[in-house]
Amino acid sequence: MQAMLARLPPPSYGFVMATGILAVAARQQGWPRLALGCFDVALLAWLMLSLQSLWRLALHPQAVLADLRSHQRSPMFFTAVAGTGVLASGMLVLGFGVGPALALGGLALLLWLLLTYAVFAAVITAEEKPSLEQGMGGAWLLAVVACQSVSVVAGLLSGHLPQPWRLQLNFLALCTWLFAGMLYTWVIGLIFYRALFFRFAPSDLAPPYWINMGAMAISTLAGAQLVLDAPQAPLLAELLPFLKGFTVLYWATGTWWLPMLVVLTLWRYLLRRDRLRADALEWSAVFPLAMYSAATTQLSAAVGLAFLQPLAAVFFVVAALAWMATLVARASLLRAGLRKAATA
Repeated sequence: MQAMLARLPPPSYGFVMATGILAVAARQQGWPRLALGCFDVALLAWLMLSLQSLWRLALHPQAVLADLRSHQRSPMFFTAVAGTGVLASGMLVLGFGVGPALALGGLALLLWLLLTYAVFAAVITAEEKPSLEQGMGGAWLLAVVACQSVSVVAGLLSGHLPQPWRLQLNFLALCTWLFAGMLYTWVIGLIFYRALFFRFAPSDLAPPYWINMGAMAISTLAGAQLVLDAPQAPLLAELLPFLKGFTVLYWATGTWWLPMLVVLTLWRYLLRRDRLRADALEWSAVFPLAMYSAATTQLSAAVGLAFLQPLAAVFFVVAALAWMATLVARASLLRAGLRKAATA
């Protein structure tokens, strides 16, 4: 039993990310009770996954180190940062107070610093490396999502703290936002190159490819928060045209990805006749949809584009339906696994 548990992949906080940002989007769309319910579920899941992560690190450090060196598994570590950051942001949006948000935000920043350098140093120095075709995929953009989650939390916290903390948090939010944008440029170039010049099988279109859009959605959310903070931050006010321009660029890029991902999904299941399985529904595809809704609402408020509000409302409904479908699918997989284990 211990050996089997040691071989498990690193815990994914994808459920926390998807459920937490759905809570934020629900609050934006005027569903406070749904928002609180989703947030409570996300917080409980975060606690359970954190205990699992600490247990695995304490009892199986070698397995954790092997995961860090794996191009396929190491990106999952960034979900711990993003999940913690989403909860910290939710604390502020839903009115749970600055104290809990500050504690979770500090933890997200610490995890981001540790995991960013641990993951990239481990895969860079690994003796055995896969080819680009085997090792590069949409999951690597979770590094961008993790970084931008730190930016969002710092931007939200800056409005609740006095100087000089406000200035320092604004600077942190700006720097992480800018670096995440550069990191997206590096990674998406490799992903796009792989898709264009290597054979693309239906099975390659895994749910993490939706992070291609999700990374731009959270970049939009972080940028819109910087724009909203600018009136109380001289540093940001001087950069306001730049902030608005790049925020709209990120939103436009994420919006471009949406039809492309839908087309590729139709190609996979309608033209190539790939069978739709329950495990095809993953939280990494739900998170971008909910994040796109939240980001569009924030962008509308930041740059005065009221006509975007209906689009945000539509994607909130889509994200909620996707969340429920994924929950049912994952529950059916769990039941099948328990039934198989009972009969073995």
